[in-house]
Amino acid sequence: MAADKINLTAGVRTNLLSLQRTTSLIDIVQTRLSTGLKVNSAIDDASAFFTARSLTNRADDLTNLKENIDLSISALQSAITGIEAITELVEQAKGLANTAKATGDTSERSLLAVQFNELLGQINDLANDSSFNGTNLISATPDNLEVDFNEDGSSDLTITGLDSTTATTGIEINVAANDFGNTTDINTSIAELNGALTELRTNAATLGSNNTVLQTRLNFTEELANTLEEGSGKLTLADINEEAANLLALQTRQQLGINSLSLASQAERAILSLFG
Repeated sequence: MAADKINLTAGVRTNLLSLQRTTSLIDIVQTRLSTGLKVNSAIDDASAFFTARSLTNRADDLTNLKENIDLSISALQSAITGIEAITELVEQAKGLANTAKATGDTSERSLLAVQFNELLGQINDLANDSSFNGTNLISATPDNLEVDFNEDGSSDLTITGLDSTTATTGIEINVAANDFGNTTDINTSIAELNGALTELRTNAATLGSNNTVLQTRLNFTEELANTLEEGSGKLTLADINEEAANLLALQTRQQLGINSLSLASQAERAILSLFG
C-alpha cells in the first residue's frame, strides 16, 4: 500500500518554492564566480555560446598562422644577415683585387689571388650556412618560402630564394684568373665584384621588403586574434563585481526565505495547539 501523501499548506509551499528558486540562482551565480564566465554552456545562452566558440576557434587558427609567420620572419632575417655578411666578404675581395692592381710584383699578386679565392670559398660556405629551421633562401639551391595569411590559404606570399653563392646562377664571381698575372684579369674580377655588390644590395632590398610585409601581417594577425578573443569574452565573461553583488543579495533573500518558511510553519503549529 502506497504511503500517504504529505500535503503542505499554501503558505509553506509558496515559501518553499521561493527558497528553492533562490538556492538555484545562488548555484548559478557561484558557478559564474568560480569560472569567471556568465555563459558556461549552450544551456546558459545557446546563441552567445556558439558565437563565442566560433570567434575563439578563429582566434586559435590565427594564432597558429601567427607562429608560422613569425618563423618565416626569422628565416628571412637569417637570409638578410647572410647577405650582409657576404657583402662584407665581397668588399674585402674587391680590396684585394685593387691591391693586386696597384702592384706590379707578380709574386705579391699571386699571394693576393690565393687570398681572393679563399674569400670566394668563404662566401659560398656562408651562403649555404644561412639557414633557419631547415629553410635557406640564399644557398646554391635556395628554398622558396610560402607563407599563409588566413585560414583557407587564399591570402599568402611566396618568397623566392636568391642564390647568393659565387656560381653563375648566383652573384657570379670567378676565381682569380692567371693568379692576377695581368691587369686585364684583375679588371675583369673587379667588374664581377661590382656587379655582385649591386646584385647583393638588390637582393637585400627585396628580402627586406618581404620582411616588412611579413612583419605587418604578423602585427595585423596578432591584433585580429586579440580582437576576436575580446569579442568572445564580451559574450561569455562575467562581471565579477556584479555577480558578487548578486550573490550577496541572493544570500540575503535566502535568509529571508528561511525566516518566512519558519514563520509559516509556526502558524501551522499554532493551529495544532488548538487541539492540544
